[in-house]
Formats: sequence, C-alpha cells, structure tokens
Amino acid sequence: MTGRDAATRGIAAVVRVRAEGEISEEVLVYARSKIDAVVNRPGLPAVTGEVRITKAAAHHAEHPWSAVADLRVGASPVLVHAQEATSQEVTDRLQDRLRRQVERAAHGRNAAHRPVTPRWRGGQSPEAPTGRNVPTDPPTSG
Repeated sequence: MTGRDAATRGIAAVVRVRAEGEISEEVLVYARSKIDAVVNRPGLPAVTGEVRITKAAAHHAEHPWSAVADLRVGASPVLVHAQEATSQEVTDRLQDRLRRQVERAAHGRNAAHRPVTPRWRGGQSPEAPTGRNVPTDPPTSG
C-alpha cells in the first residue's frame, strides 16, 4: 500500500487529501476539487483535517472504493465515511455527506437552534432564568 499526500488547492496545509492504494492522479484531482468546493466557502470557520481515499486490493469487493473525511470545522469535529463501486461515486457521495455535516457543524449547533429543556425535566422557565424551577406543591390526584 502506497500513500501519497497532497494539499487541496486554495486551502494549502489545512485539509489534506491522502490516497492509499493504486489511485491515479485524475482521481485525486477530482477529489480535491469536490472537497475544495465544500470547505472553501465563505462564511465557514477555519476547516482543518484530512481526507483519505482508498481502493481495496481485492478485485472481488462489491464496493472497493472508500473515503473518510476527518475534519474540524471551527471547534466542531466532523467525521464522514463513504463506500462505493467507483472512484467518482465515492467522491460524489463523500461530497454530499461532507456538505451536510460541515453545514451542521458551522451553522446548526449554536444556542439559538438548541431545543429547550421542558420545565418538567428540570429546564428553566422564561420567568426565572436562573436556578431550577421546581413546583412547591405536588399535584393532587383525585
């Protein structure tokens, strides 16, 4: 198994694309362009990490191509896996999954979008923002 490293265009030394196995340069160029389209968009926090593309040595494997992206978007970790029959399919699948996860990590995990814990589970009421709001009288049955 041979390993080749290459920095993605436009984000040198931030996201690395690593190939393992018998992978042509055209496959790497295609993967770099797809990954660059996801991580090099305006409005994203700093993106760092590595993408590994692997081709299985066994010719009888149903999905010999696999890709793993292990990135950090700002302070959020993003881990994406994909397996497909061809290099183009695995790259496209990785790009789709990576786009969703990067978007979620960059914009979907802030306090405004988090669900509010209900009062009956120990959440805070809008009237009393500090402390726990616990009823003083237990409910009566009957």
